Amino acid sequence: MVVAFWGMLWLGDWQLHRALGGNGLSWAYTFEWPLFACFSVVFWAKTIRDEFRIRRAGVATGEDLTAAEAAATGDLGALPAGIGIQQVEEPADDSDDEELARYNAYLARLNAEVKGHGKWHGFR
Repeated sequence: MVVAFWGMLWLGDWQLHRALGGNGLSWAYTFEWPLFACFSVVFWAKTIRDEFRIRRAGVATGEDLTAAEAAATGDLGALPAGIGIQQVEEPADDSDDEELARYNAYLARLNAEVKGHGKWHGFR
């Protein structure tokens, strides 16, 4: 992170010298590179802070928390019980759904119409 920070500051200085030399587009980059350097420090600090927060809570990840544990440890990003992704044991039977059948037929027709459109038609 330190190398990236100083590299971005150096790029900002380089763009400043180009801008002073007459390159008008470099004025924008003169201010962007130091801004990127500041963003890198902020995001690095937040990442380190989050890592220490997780270690203090004694939990490997926030996904392992229940709603009660999340409230106790202060992890407000955890979802309440019953909300989230669940694996479906048996897929639904959609064979009698007319709207779905029409949509699948439409998709099949579109697929048949565009067969070969993405191929290169140059010398073979």
